[in-house]
Amino acid sequence: MSLLDTPVRDAAWAALDFESAGAAPGRTDEPVQVGMAVWRGGRITDLFRSYVRSPVRITRAARAVHGIGDEDVHGAPPLAALWPEFKARLGGAVVVAHGAGTEKRFLRAFPLHGFGPWLDTLTMARALLPDLAGHSLAEVVGALGAEAEVRALCPALGWHDALFDAVACLVVLRGLVARGDWSAATVGQMLSPDTSSYHRRRAVRRAARAAGWGE
Repeated sequence: MSLLDTPVRDAAWAALDFESAGAAPGRTDEPVQVGMAVWRGGRITDLFRSYVRSPVRITRAARAVHGIGDEDVHGAPPLAALWPEFKARLGGAVVVAHGAGTEKRFLRAFPLHGFGPWLDTLTMARALLPDLAGHSLAEVVGALGAEAEVRALCPALGWHDALFDAVACLVVLRGLVARGDWSAATVGQMLSPDTSSYHRRRAVRRAARAAGWGE
């Protein structure tokens, strides 16, 4: 049986999150922290968190978001040295991220890594919770009433810590699977949820603002 044909309840789901050094003119952004966790058999396990050595300095704007400074990543392993950790968790699993662009981009450090398929919890949340004013990870966790669970799994951590956000992705995924009654669905059926309702509502709100009607 292929992973796409595997029932949701039987699959392994590996969440991945990176924090970065921040964008700056004339340079490439780089990861400075990675977090991973796995949801399998109803449990969230295999938690991993590491700073990542960066060849560029962390911008002031990025540090204001995640609180990571150059002193934190000094002496940390380079991303390539963490390959065994990525392989152990992401191999053979559905890779989960919230707005997966950054995660996919940083994983290019491992050409032909073969990880996937990917599930974006941002897209999934827009499909199942189209009426939310915003769909940031924190907003979705709040709408599901799940922040206490995330904090219990990641004591002493908080938002924009890579492990905290990775675990939050899995808590969101589990909550949305229950809400959509998708536990018996296949992995393939979950990868392209219908977001048409979200986009209709967004278009209506945009038109209302343009017409000066408010929200």
